[in-house]
Formats: sequence, structure tokens, C-alpha cells
Amino acid sequence: MRNIKKILVPFDFSEASINALDYTLNFVGYDQPIDVLVLEVTHSPSTATKEKESEEEFQKILNTLNRRTKKNPMFLTVSGNLIETLLKTQLEQQIDLTIMGTMGEGDSEEAMTNTSKLVLEANSPVISVPYGTEINTPKHIALVLGKEEIERPKVLGVLLDVARTFNAKVHVLTIYKESIYGEKAVVETNENTLEYYLEHFYDEHYFSKNQDIEQGILEYIDNKDIDLLAILPRNHAQKTKPSEGRLTKLLTLHSTVPVLTLD
Repeated sequence: MRNIKKILVPFDFSEASINALDYTLNFVGYDQPIDVLVLEVTHSPSTATKEKESEEEFQKILNTLNRRTKKNPMFLTVSGNLIETLLKTQLEQQIDLTIMGTMGEGDSEEAMTNTSKLVLEANSPVISVPYGTEINTPKHIALVLGKEEIERPKVLGVLLDVARTFNAKVHVLTIYKESIYGEKAVVETNENTLEYYLEHFYDEHYFSKNQDIEQGILEYIDNKDIDLLAILPRNHAQKTKPSEGRLTKLLTLHSTVPVLTLD
């Protein structure tokens, strides 16, 4: 992968984090020279004894997963605030992609998990992996676009990287509540961007009318057998008014397939 050389995996020995680790190792495969940093963040100060115990327990879990990678994952334990530590690590370690597990929060719109917090605050790509999702390589990817023009097309480079590696088709999905025709000029601009940055992996742009955008996206995932959902969060938008990240949070909480946020 050209744009992904180092992956960060937050790890707390929960089922969700083990599932995310399994997904990561499968994602990396056995012939990609990618560094995987598995990071345990503890609230209380760590000791040499505790770190050794965590390392030994991690190795046991790693062995049970039976995944072979070109580079062995590196395990590290640090103490501090989880989100602050992860954001700092992303910057200092020059992380290209973070893969984090989540248990989701049912139908609640007010829920906020550590994963959804990280997704909203991070300025680099994150894949949230819902617990129970099937561990496989992405073959059909759905990129969700709104009516706005793509501000930073270069973030699509990570998506192209994934599509190239797994020879995956990228389906672009736009859900609109009323009419799409008022944004025709923006749509045409995005089409040119998509064709340029996603090359021949760009398969189709599907438009669907639905008063509930999240519901429309989740239905599309089921109907098209999508195995990776990609979104462009607008909470860090600069050319237009930033959003509060509500849709990003809801998809992170409710999606049944991994969600790649391109930021």
C-alpha cells in the first residue's frame, strides 16, 4: 500500500479490540511491509511488571488469531487519557491509519463511544470495526457523499490505496431528502474528482431519496453487500460551515460493516 505504512490499533483486551486486531492483521496480509503498533492505554501509571504481563497476554491472544504478517505487530503500554494519547500517538508516530474496535450503542442517538470520539477528533483516517463483523478483505466499498463539493480530494488517496490492494469496486452513494438537481454543478465537479482519484475502481454513483439519510445508507449496505463504508467527515470542513458530525457518529455506532473515515 502506497499511502499506508504504519497502522495504530488501540487495544484494551476486550472482545471488540481483539476483533479489531484480527481485522487489522487480515487487512495487512502476509506480504505487505506495514508496521502495526498495538497500543494499550491505561488510566493508572503502569509498572514494568504490569507491562510484562500485558505483553505476555497479548502474545497469547496474537497466537490464537493465527494471522501471519510480514512484520510482527509491536505492543506498547502507556498511561494517560485514551483519546488524547491516541491523537498524540497518531501525530508523533506518523500513523497513516488507525483501526479501532467498537461494540456500538444500539439505536441511541445520544450515545458516544471512545471510537466515535476518536473518529470525530482525529485528523487522519480511522477504520471503526463493529464487533461481530465478518473478517474479510473489502471487495465492495461504498463511499458516501453529500451535496457539498469534495474539499480535500487528496484524502481519497487512502481509499484508492485500499481499492488497489484488494481490487475492490468503489460505489459512490448520495442520499438526498428533496431534489438533487439544485446541486447539479457540484455533482459534476465531484464526478470529475472521483474519476481522477479513484481511477477504474470507481464503479457507479447511486442516488437515492430518503428522509432518513442514515437509514438510506444502512439499507444500501445490506442491498449491495457492501463490506466497507467510507465517509468524508465534515466536522473539520474549512470552505463551508463545519457540521457537528452527527451522521459520522451515528454510522460509527450503528453500521454493521467497518467504517473508514477519510480525514
